[in-house]
Amino acid sequence: MTTREDGYFLYHSIGQYPGKEAGLSAAMAELAAVWSAPNDQQWPYLLGKRGEFIDYWRAIIDAPAGSATTCENVTQGVDMVMRALPDGLLRGRKVLVAADCFPSNHFLLTRLQERLGFELVTVRARQGANFVADEDMIAEWDRDVALCLITWVSSTTSRRSDLETLVDHGRSMGSIIGVDITQAAGLLPYSVEAPNVDFVVSTSLKWMCGTPGAGILYVHPDLIRDCRPELCGWFSQDNPFNWDIDAFEYAPDIRRFDNGTPSIMPSAASVPALKWHASADRESILRSNRHLCGILIDGADDLGLKLLTPRSEEDRGGSLMFGLASPEQAVQVLTHLRGAGFSADTRGATLRLSPGIQTSEEATREVVVELGKALAG
Repeated sequence: MTTREDGYFLYHSIGQYPGKEAGLSAAMAELAAVWSAPNDQQWPYLLGKRGEFIDYWRAIIDAPAGSATTCENVTQGVDMVMRALPDGLLRGRKVLVAADCFPSNHFLLTRLQERLGFELVTVRARQGANFVADEDMIAEWDRDVALCLITWVSSTTSRRSDLETLVDHGRSMGSIIGVDITQAAGLLPYSVEAPNVDFVVSTSLKWMCGTPGAGILYVHPDLIRDCRPELCGWFSQDNPFNWDIDAFEYAPDIRRFDNGTPSIMPSAASVPALKWHASADRESILRSNRHLCGILIDGADDLGLKLLTPRSEEDRGGSLMFGLASPEQAVQVLTHLRGAGFSADTRGATLRLSPGIQTSEEATREVVVELGKALAG
């Protein structure tokens, strides 16, 4: 089997860009050389790479200085914020989330409700619907909701939430509002100020084309001042080199969410991708995605496939999800596509296709043809 570079439809999972292997290899070789040198220059270099990673991400989400830091992944980022909130803020109240959030977040919230004493309210999709509607979130969002975690774009349908409407309602309810932007970060424009939210979590995978373990956490400066992270350490201080064990004080900014010696390698490994992304024509990438998605939708319609993703560009991210007859058929279809050199994946009976920077129009039209062969076979 020969995998086609231009037949890559997995940007909802691992993003690719021209020169990725060379850039990543060079970055890791440089890190190895610095770390192995018999001198004292390792930490200035490594912490500089972490700072570079954070600065690239701040530009992506329009975050001010001192408001973003690293985390291992989205789930950890959510946990860091929720455990740092003032004592009693969540206890006896509700935390709201949609059922089509990333499952890992729901697993976490289910466990945290006992630990932090809140009631987890999971809004389900209506009967026959593919995703949770914004109006159903709002219907459950009353003044007892202390915190709501919004999924900007769903990983199961690529449905895009109306952030402006949801955040406006949440503000009127006095809730803390967090947003998981993972499935659209790097493709769709995003700003933590429009609308203004309390915290944001994401990963450097998917459209960002980075590596695992390179998560990002943004916390609004007003909320930072009220937070006392449970997990703290020498990097939680304004001066990490304070060794007085009786004089610990949290840093005044996002650094209070740091703890022990920070993990550097995921950040350093992702810097080449973030650097490429910063120089890329993002409007052109989005236009191409929309064009290729249009070809896929038209082709799927001709094949009689059920589109689980909203048709309107304004209501979806960059992925398309199609419902097949069964998980078994999905496996058969995916096996056929892989045999023809195309990269995609499935979740149960759902086929997921995400065209990105390296995906060509020729490959997009051909994958429709191969999809038809697989369904007919």
